[in-house]
Amino acid sequence: MSLLADKVAVVTGAGRGIGRAIALAYARMGADVACVSRTEENSAKVAAEVEALGRRAWPLAVDVSDTAAVDAAAKGILELAGGVDILVNNAGVTRDNLLMRMSEEEWDTVLNTNLKGAFNFTRALTRPFIKQRSGRIINIASVIGLIGNAGQSNYAASKAALIGFTKSIAKELAPRGITVNAIAPGFIETDMTAVLDDKVREEVLGRVPLGRFGSSDDIAHAAVFLAMEPTGYVTGQVLTVDGGMVM
Repeated sequence: MSLLADKVAVVTGAGRGIGRAIALAYARMGADVACVSRTEENSAKVAAEVEALGRRAWPLAVDVSDTAAVDAAAKGILELAGGVDILVNNAGVTRDNLLMRMSEEEWDTVLNTNLKGAFNFTRALTRPFIKQRSGRIINIASVIGLIGNAGQSNYAASKAALIGFTKSIAKELAPRGITVNAIAPGFIETDMTAVLDDKVREEVLGRVPLGRFGSSDDIAHAAVFLAMEPTGYVTGQVLTVDGGMVM
């Protein structure tokens, strides 16, 4: 099945977890993928997996919070691929702490990666999207941005802001045929959730009606849905993929 045949996607945070799952799902659906990760090792590894699926791939080691680096990477992708059809802003980090103990560095690191990173890549690719009068922008938010969470004020703020960013640019870009949506994952089995102790995991599962953590593939399927041509009338929305946790 080639629902994304010959599309070119840029996926940030593609080196592992949700980003890797999205990159591979897009490749299986016929897309070529620029795999953006902070490290060369991770970006190259996922790019090789995309190529093994028969698609073109470009590994890019980029700190998404670095505006100049993002601008250079976007320019390079456009030159190598000949254009971009889909942007997935997935790169994200956590630096959990209670507010009274949170350092300025912990706050800045999370906001600069999770929010400024999305701003940087979106701005860098907006002009090409406008010129071609088409494009899909998908921002990976979080249910924490909807409900908050003790010890994660920086993360919650970044993801809530990302939702506001999504809705605002959806209104700006809609007249040019560009859709902008967000996915809000619930608790997904990734490196970020692997550090939770058994007591916390049990408490979290008690709040999920489906009774299980989600998988990275659950989010990747949603990202495929929002990138497809038949969903071109969906914009400015937040698709919550959380097993019913927030409803």
